[in-house]
Amino acid sequence: MSDLDHRGGVKEVNLVVRHLKLEGITAENKQIIIDEIDQIIGIDSVSYDDESSTLNVAYDATHCNLDGIEEHIEAHGAELSHGWWTRFKEGYYKYVDQNVKDNDENEPVPRNSLPKALPGSKKH
Repeated sequence: MSDLDHRGGVKEVNLVVRHLKLEGITAENKQIIIDEIDQIIGIDSVSYDDESSTLNVAYDATHCNLDGIEEHIEAHGAELSHGWWTRFKEGYYKYVDQNVKDNDENEPVPRNSLPKALPGSKKH
């Protein structure tokens, strides 16, 4: 895949996919939550699996984050599951999202530049 296979502004290298088990989803709030999340800048796709009560969302971690997605979920009376596995994944997801964002902000080192010799080394 390439960046052209995704929504505008979503880069393949920064794309993450998250599976979040939700509680409090009803017929009334499910589509509202999906539609709101789908409008967030950086979201590539969002869907909900009724059988497993899981929200599946793919997004560019440099443009949006899990906290913002959770705000939209909680604004409509739903929330992330309180199970230990969901909470464990949530912490891991946030850690990875922050790493993606931090790595995007760093300047890449050119491959063809040689490191300078350290003082006191015998290489010149």
